[in-house]
Amino acid sequence: MCSAARMTSVNVHMHAEMMFIECQLESKLAAAPVLVPIRTKKRYFIPPAVNVKQKSQSEQETKARAAGVVVRQQYIERAINISCTAGIFDPYVPPEGDARLSTLSKEGLKQRTEQLRQSAASQLAFRKIKDHDPEFSTKEFPALAQQIFIDAHAALTQFNKEKLHSLVTERCYPEMVRGNRYKTLRWRFIESLEPPRVVHARCPDMISKGNLYGQVTLRVHSRQTLAIYDRFGRLMLGDEDEPRDVLEYLVLERHLVNPYGCWRLHGKIVPAWAPPKDPIIKTVMIPGPTLKPEEEFEALHYQVPKPKAVQWYK
Repeated sequence: MCSAARMTSVNVHMHAEMMFIECQLESKLAAAPVLVPIRTKKRYFIPPAVNVKQKSQSEQETKARAAGVVVRQQYIERAINISCTAGIFDPYVPPEGDARLSTLSKEGLKQRTEQLRQSAASQLAFRKIKDHDPEFSTKEFPALAQQIFIDAHAALTQFNKEKLHSLVTERCYPEMVRGNRYKTLRWRFIESLEPPRVVHARCPDMISKGNLYGQVTLRVHSRQTLAIYDRFGRLMLGDEDEPRDVLEYLVLERHLVNPYGCWRLHGKIVPAWAPPKDPIIKTVMIPGPTLKPEEEFEALHYQVPKPKAVQWYK
């Protein structure tokens, strides 16, 4: 009886241990994630094979869409800038000969009539500008505009982009810096031969009515020096020691409805009767005479021919 009771207690103890182990395994299996491999549809884009007939754009988009690749929509748009205009509205036509033709001649009378027509429209523009800028004055503005012109060109020679952006508009900036990346500019304003004066003004609106922009054309007759060197230090244009008299018609613009707007250089008007520009000086190697083995170059007394001025651009 004792041995039977002892065997029964051992079996009960082993059964209890088995139950405990099963409970532990069930809890671990329930907590662990179960991954079941299932073959699904391929959801990635397979590039086309080599030496296979090319498919059209629509077929490629359909195949990519079926593979789950989202084709981004292409918007045919471009960014615009409303802080300045894209050009010069009704540009000023400089009179030929700087308005020195006699009014008794036919050309002089036609020139005088055009001046009266432009001045009448300019007076209306001055009124609109003064409504938004009470401090604007045709007597004080030329000095301010000339100083903006000098500071802008000084910033250009120093490649000061931040200051140049504050002095010129977004339309004028690429025109001033284009082609000057590897060049050295030497520019200097010497004196003003005549007091600058306002000759033209326009006040157009853009995008919506009331969104006004003021454009004022200034006549500047000054003496300047300009020299442009290439990246190797060779002179391309002008001379630092040779001042020249320059007559320019500058256009300044301001976004009038913007309370934080300011006058900035917008462009330049080149009259049709202006003389052509000087050709760019090209530094080239001039080949010398062909020498025989027994000859020397000094004995020939060879004179290098002077290069002729050639118009390298139109």
